[in-house]
Amino acid sequence: MNDSGDTNPLPPPPGNPPAWRPATPAPQTNPYATQPAPGPAQGPVGPSPLVRESRRRRSAFAAGIVAAALVVGGGAGVGGAAAYSAWQDDGGGNSSAVATSPVKTSKVVDAPSSPAGTDSVEAVAAKVLPSVVKIDVSGAQGAGSGSGIILSSDGQILTNNHVVALAGNDGKLTVTFNDGSHADATILGTDPLTDTALIQAQGVSGLTPATIGTSTDLQVGQGVVAIGSPLGLQATVTSGIVSALNRPVNVGTDEQQNATVYPAIQTDAAINPGNSGGALVDLNGNVVGINAAIATAGQSAGGESGNIGVGFAIPMDEVMPIVAQMAKGETPTHARLGVSVAQSSAQQDGATLSDGATIQQVNDGSTAQKAGIAAGDVITKVDDHLITDADSLIATIRSYRPGDQVTVTYTHEGQAKTATLTLDSDSEASNS
Repeated sequence: MNDSGDTNPLPPPPGNPPAWRPATPAPQTNPYATQPAPGPAQGPVGPSPLVRESRRRRSAFAAGIVAAALVVGGGAGVGGAAAYSAWQDDGGGNSSAVATSPVKTSKVVDAPSSPAGTDSVEAVAAKVLPSVVKIDVSGAQGAGSGSGIILSSDGQILTNNHVVALAGNDGKLTVTFNDGSHADATILGTDPLTDTALIQAQGVSGLTPATIGTSTDLQVGQGVVAIGSPLGLQATVTSGIVSALNRPVNVGTDEQQNATVYPAIQTDAAINPGNSGGALVDLNGNVVGINAAIATAGQSAGGESGNIGVGFAIPMDEVMPIVAQMAKGETPTHARLGVSVAQSSAQQDGATLSDGATIQQVNDGSTAQKAGIAAGDVITKVDDHLITDADSLIATIRSYRPGDQVTVTYTHEGQAKTATLTLDSDSEASNS
C-alpha cells in the first residue's frame, strides 16, 4: 500500500451492507475548561504515518459510514448526516417538502412545565438547546447545512470540517441561533484529520456556551442526547444510549491522502443529515461528543440515507486540544508512530481472521524506528487497546497527543515483543 490508498482489496461481503457517511480568544477566562477531563490529554494521529487500509475488514454492522452532511452539486463527496439542502442534487425542487425555517423553541428552552429530574431528557434539552446552532453553508460547488456547538459567549462555535468545507475560500457561512436570530460567520481553523472546525459568528455577544464534559468516563449503555438540525429542522432533540466506545470510523482522506479515522462514540440516538457538528451530551447536559457520521443500509429515494440507529460522534477528549490550537490560530498537531500500515489477516478453518496491523514501512528517524519496530511486524496492542486492523491502530494513536508515552505490543518474526516509546508529532507536515 502507498499513501494514495488501498491495494488488492478483497471482494465485498455478500448482501447489501450499510455505508459509512461523514453524518479565538473568548471574553470569559478559559471558556473550554468548564469540566476538566481526567487523564492524559487526548487527540488525533498525524498525517499519514498510518495509511488508510481497505474497508474490507470492517465489521458487518458497518456496511457504510457517511459524514453527517448533505450538500449539493460538487459537494457530493461530503454526503451524510451533517447537512440538509432544500434542493436535490440535480438542482430541482425539494420533493420531501421539509420546512427549513427556524423552529420556534421558546417553550422548550423555558423551565419545564412539569417536574423533571436533573437527568431527564427534558431538563437536558432545556439546558443545551441555547448552546447548539444551525449552520448554513454556500459555495461555488453548492449549498448545505449542519450544526454547531457554542464554545464562547462572543460566538466561537465548534463544528465538523466537512460541514464548512463546502464554503471553500470564498463561500458564506450563516449561523442561526436558538432564538431564531442570525449572524454571518468566518472560519478560524479546520482540521480534516479529526473532522473538526472552529468558526466565529460576527457581531454577537451574551451567548450561552455549552458545558464541555469528558468522554473518558462514558460507559456502554449510558443514556445520551443528540441535539442539532437534521434535515434542516433546527433545534431537534433525540435520545438513546452509548452503543459502543472506541469504534474506529474511517470517513475518507484529506487532500494529502491522510486518513480521517477517529475512535468514535457509537450511539442509537437518531442522527440524520444535518446533525453533523451538533452536540452529543450526557444526561447532565455536558457535551461528550460531536455528532459526525451515520451508518446507512442504502440510498433512499431522495438520494440520501437516513437514521438506522447507528450513529457516531467524535469524543470531546480527543478534539479539545485541537480546538485550543485552532482558537490560537495555530496549525493543529497530531500524534504519530511514523509507520505505514495494512490490514493483517490469517486463514483458519477456511475463514479469514483479522489480527492486528501489519507495518509496511517505517519512516527514517521516527519513534517506531528508534524503538526497533520494523517493516513486516504486526502491532496487536497499544497500551490496553487491542488492535484488530489498520483503522483501529490509526484511531487509537489519534486518541493520544504528541509527546505521550505508550507501550506497543507487536510480533516480530513470530515472537511477541513490547516497546515503550514517546509519540512523534506531525507538526512539520500537518495542514489545517
